Amino acid sequence: MDVDLQQLSPNQCYHWLTQTVIPRPVAWILTRHANGELNLAPFSFFAPVCSNPPTLMVSIGHKNDGSVKDTCANLRTGKAVVHIASMAQLDALNHSAISLADGESELQQEELKGLQLVDWQGSPLPRIKAAPVAMLCRWQQQLSLGASQQNIVFLQIEKLYCDDAVLTQQDQRVYVDAEGIDPLARLGGTWYAGLGELFSKPRPE
Repeated sequence: MDVDLQQLSPNQCYHWLTQTVIPRPVAWILTRHANGELNLAPFSFFAPVCSNPPTLMVSIGHKNDGSVKDTCANLRTGKAVVHIASMAQLDALNHSAISLADGESELQQEELKGLQLVDWQGSPLPRIKAAPVAMLCRWQQQLSLGASQQNIVFLQIEKLYCDDAVLTQQDQRVYVDAEGIDPLARLGGTWYAGLGELFSKPRPE
């Protein structure tokens, strides 16, 4: 089946993209609103794009009414903590995608009140204690893409936390156990996935 995306509506293109560009990592982003409330939301149009300086990209759309999402607005004025959630946090992460009024905190929702935050030395923001990976980032630059003015935000990583339980050291290098992180992956529709089968395949010389 050939699909001419140029003939499809934006919603139809989104439908195809989210079901075929899989699996996608999920950025669980914590920011602070101008009113002081913490905002927490997941985004799966997300990837690392540079190692010097270490930089992430996250693509953020608009609310259903066309207004700017809180995360996007908050990123322009401060820092953010990008978490990589594990399967154990699926319910909390999924609930944090709820639509709220501007300035309301997802963390005040009954379903997220058990999510423990911890102070993070050197960071103006806390991190989620149970998340195995957290990255303190600052806004680097932003582009508006397409007719929908999709916000493409680049975040420079200043500091990284990784749970000691998933780390090993060998030959003066630190290795991260992917199975220990047990990261969530996003598929199309309402579907998520786990890590699945792992295998190593060295590149040819």
